Amino acid sequence: MPSLSDVFPLSGVPTITFVEPVEYARLKVALEAKGRGIVIEGPSGIGKTTAVRRAIEELGIKQSVTELSARKLGDVEVIESLPDFPDAGVVVVDDFHRLPSRVSQKVADYLKTLADESVETTKLVILGINKAGESLISFGRDVAARMEVIRFQREPDDHLREVVRLGEESLNMSIPISDEIIAAANGSFNLVQFLCHDACLAKGITKTVAGPKATLDISFELVNGRIMDRFEAEFGRAAIAFAKGTKLKREGRAPYLHLLKWLGEADEWSIDVDRVLALHSELRGSIGQVVKKGYLTDLINDPTKQLSDLLHYEPTTKVVSVEDPKFYYFIRNLAWSKLAIQVGYLNISFGQTKDFALSFAGADRDVAEALFDALTENELEVFYDKNEQSRILAENVEEYLGPIYRTEASFVVCLLGPEYPNKVWTKFESDAFKARFGTNDVIPVWFADASPGMFDESRKVGGLTFDRANDFQEQIASIVEELCKKIADRRLSAAHVARDDLDAE
Repeated sequence: MPSLSDVFPLSGVPTITFVEPVEYARLKVALEAKGRGIVIEGPSGIGKTTAVRRAIEELGIKQSVTELSARKLGDVEVIESLPDFPDAGVVVVDDFHRLPSRVSQKVADYLKTLADESVETTKLVILGINKAGESLISFGRDVAARMEVIRFQREPDDHLREVVRLGEESLNMSIPISDEIIAAANGSFNLVQFLCHDACLAKGITKTVAGPKATLDISFELVNGRIMDRFEAEFGRAAIAFAKGTKLKREGRAPYLHLLKWLGEADEWSIDVDRVLALHSELRGSIGQVVKKGYLTDLINDPTKQLSDLLHYEPTTKVVSVEDPKFYYFIRNLAWSKLAIQVGYLNISFGQTKDFALSFAGADRDVAEALFDALTENELEVFYDKNEQSRILAENVEEYLGPIYRTEASFVVCLLGPEYPNKVWTKFESDAFKARFGTNDVIPVWFADASPGMFDESRKVGGLTFDRANDFQEQIASIVEELCKKIADRRLSAAHVARDDLDAE
């Protein structure tokens, strides 16, 4: 009589409820072909490893197969030395994306060698997350012609439904909430097994029901609540650690939290950073800088955060992926506003695409660039012309810049140096934002070497000062501190308004 763990196992290869993935037949044919390497890529938990093990068993070649994992230090050493072992048989390398680059390069070279020399006694089968093949090809474009790439994607609902049906049949019971379970599993064999297992456990079904067929009298809300409570204990701290980033900037645009949110919304359990930023220009600067400066990589690889088993970032493809299907389920069902409060962010809803727009004459570019660098370090969105050159190309510059200074930036910071009144572009910019002087949105920075009376009109509002005779970095730090306080006040005010609107409803 099968037990619950036999029918809906939480790990290992299912036997009773195994359902062939869409690419299963192609996988078996590729495994039978001698010599030619195979790359199997797709989200974690989608069924890649299970499919390979099952196919190997069905083909009767298990005795000639060696399984290695990039997660095991000892296995990594073996993978690196594979070229030294002739007639190695079928070698399965799991979690290829986790290999150090030097080892990945050796694997790519070895694949080419095996193909070029038509070696039939050794075959490499490489498993990795989305774009693992593309990552491998980055070590040499000619690798592509020497391997077969099989992409495992979200399984169709009818495949997941068959898993449920087989389980119901084996345990002599029915699961009325199967449709909700299938929708929540989002194409993952692993998750549908997990959800069915928990639904049965909640109603005390631990083995095949004797007698008449049983019906699980349970709501999906109860199952989801049980699982989220368990996952909160398991993953809550990790989610907060990632959302907080390398150092919490409360007034910032929460770049790490947004990356995590987009991962939870992604059907393929991974996101291409460049593609999501094309859709979210309001976070292009804050997220772009944590990626460009290596902060994202450092955060995921920080052993104190315990994130590397849950998330992976591949710099060559700029893809962030979820490594654990349970963690994916957790972030997919998180209340993001609640998480933002737990982390400590002031507000994660932004009415404007930029926090600050810098207006300055070319002679004061050094000050503008120092402010830009310091503000973006605080995870704020800043318009600075030098950083926008690629987007301004081929655009009507006046049409591109005008809206930024008129409405798209929360604040305009104008660096009022001696050359400011004499330049064409500063006149255009000031014409665009001059109407905002009465709305507390323009922050003047008066330079000590500008002629007295040159900016009398601007002195009707509060501002800051800069003196080139004094310490440069200290003044930059002081200005940035004041600007961060200003945007923090704006974030808090917006958050209070939003809460008041909700209360009114």
